[in-house]
Amino acid sequence: MQHADQNWLAVILFELVIAAVILYKILSARRGKQMFIRRIPGLTAVEEAIGRATEMGRPVIMIPGLSGFDVVTLQALTIFSYITRKIARFGNSMFLPVCDAQVLTVAEEVIRNAYEAEGVPERFDPDTVRFLSERQFAYASGVAGMIQREKAAAIFMFGSFFAESLIFAESGNQVGAIQIAGTDSTTQVPFFIAACDYTIIGDEFYAASAYLSREPTLLGSLVGQDIGKLMIIIVIVLGVIAASLAPAVPETSMFGHLLQHILKLFNVNAG
Repeated sequence: MQHADQNWLAVILFELVIAAVILYKILSARRGKQMFIRRIPGLTAVEEAIGRATEMGRPVIMIPGLSGFDVVTLQALTIFSYITRKIARFGNSMFLPVCDAQVLTVAEEVIRNAYEAEGVPERFDPDTVRFLSERQFAYASGVAGMIQREKAAAIFMFGSFFAESLIFAESGNQVGAIQIAGTDSTTQVPFFIAACDYTIIGDEFYAASAYLSREPTLLGSLVGQDIGKLMIIIVIVLGVIAASLAPAVPETSMFGHLLQHILKLFNVNAG
């Protein structure tokens, strides 16, 4: 099989179709249509973890990882905002240690807004959002020390993590905390699976904000992207089948003509 020049027109048209599907799903969600998202066990355990912390009278610690203010950290802070609203509702104490000055400023506002949204702005303590260090293992040791001193009952780790991930998880295990983790760092997922009670894997990390908030735009976008992925898989399968069968099917037959049209769509020559 020999690939010809890429068929950019087909690619652009296909991308436009996917974009149209996503926009349609967003508009449908805004009009009130119910969108189904499958249950994500790690996120449904959030209330269980906070409830346990409330019963034990011990704090909740939220760790946003080592990256600066980027998409991953923004997603983590969105999840932490939801968790903080639950914390404010139950009256738990909490800590959010960060390793970046920009993240510190944004995190303070996110946590303050969460308390205000629950109608208890007086419960917000600026000291709960703490800058520890920009250095990886200085930050890791600071977080581990906080976990040990405060005897955290629930620990949430969402963001980009590296070699320090197991330090956090093992420290949480030592104090008996329920731990829920999610990361885009694929090399750290096995450590979280081994050491945490629940782990958010793959696209679940980016779907978390839609799953928790049920905000129509996020829900519609998520469902539309899933349909787009399904369309891409179908097109790939059709292309593979057409390229595999074309050499064995006479071009003069009706089926052969169909296969040739599919191959032209992909701009692929069978041989």
